[in-house]
Amino acid sequence: MSTTEFIRTATTFRAAVVRTPGGPDTVEIIDVPLAEPGAGEARTRIAAASVNPVDLATAAGWFHQQGLITQPEHTGTGWDFAGTLAAAGPGVGLPVGTRVAGLVTGLDRDFGTHAGSVIVLAQDLAVVPDDLDLVEAATVPLNGLTAAQIVDLLGDAPAGGRLLVTGAAGAVGGYVTSLAQDRGWRVTGLARTSDEEFVRGLGADFTTVAEPGWDAVADCATLQEQGLALVRDGGRFVGVRPGGVNPPPNAESRSPRCRCRPTVSVWPSCSPGRRPANCPRGCRPSSRWTVSPTRIARRPRAGCADATCWSRDRNGGIDAHRETGAQFNRR
Repeated sequence: MSTTEFIRTATTFRAAVVRTPGGPDTVEIIDVPLAEPGAGEARTRIAAASVNPVDLATAAGWFHQQGLITQPEHTGTGWDFAGTLAAAGPGVGLPVGTRVAGLVTGLDRDFGTHAGSVIVLAQDLAVVPDDLDLVEAATVPLNGLTAAQIVDLLGDAPAGGRLLVTGAAGAVGGYVTSLAQDRGWRVTGLARTSDEEFVRGLGADFTTVAEPGWDAVADCATLQEQGLALVRDGGRFVGVRPGGVNPPPNAESRSPRCRCRPTVSVWPSCSPGRRPANCPRGCRPSSRWTVSPTRIARRPRAGCADATCWSRDRNGGIDAHRETGAQFNRR
């Protein structure tokens, strides 16, 4: 039987899920009924899907503990994917057989991209260039979009602005190191000695040991408080772990848009139109995507972000809750 015939005749597909979290060994493989895409949707036969830190955290139960996963039966793992379009619903302009890549957002879902098939809105897909392997393409969406969001949170550099990227040779850090230069930042990558050639090849300076005094730190290596300590007064810190850098006790956001504790004010990507139970009222944790054939770009709405953004305060006070993060302002 050919691959095309198999796609047309299969009634189920396999998916990786977690019923009772407790680490990677708790991941199970189940059979899922194959559904047909609706209007504006497309079904992709997955060729490759990345395993990201968020998947390990899901299997370990971290998001269950935060109240972000409440699936009664099981939750699926996997966020980004690449593959071949197997079926298209009404209104979809992409033909069957098109090579695509995309991302499934949200934590509280019954299955993800660690599966044989996935249905998403066609507007959430990007066509994979012919010269890019599908396995390589599957590593781009989550890492690349997280990096793009970090750079958006950093914003344009001040005159001569110096940015330190921790984990600059990593999956997210490498993208940040490259993209931040387009926003005017003088980037230095913090990484191991063995990664120096790679980091410098991205156009950045390189160091294995960082001293305090940076205008901004993009903490892709999750150094957390150690990374925050490297930021100068009035500087900016952006991390990739929600709530990973805790403000002083009793510090609260005073934004008229969204009043909430900063440790719960920024969340991992939320499904469009859905709000986690703990997400602050008044915020809209949803997102839209703009897609072109060779580029995916994310435009987060208020209250929902992959990255956590802090601008430090000398006295530890929080000045405002930004549209995509909470910030400390040093005065």
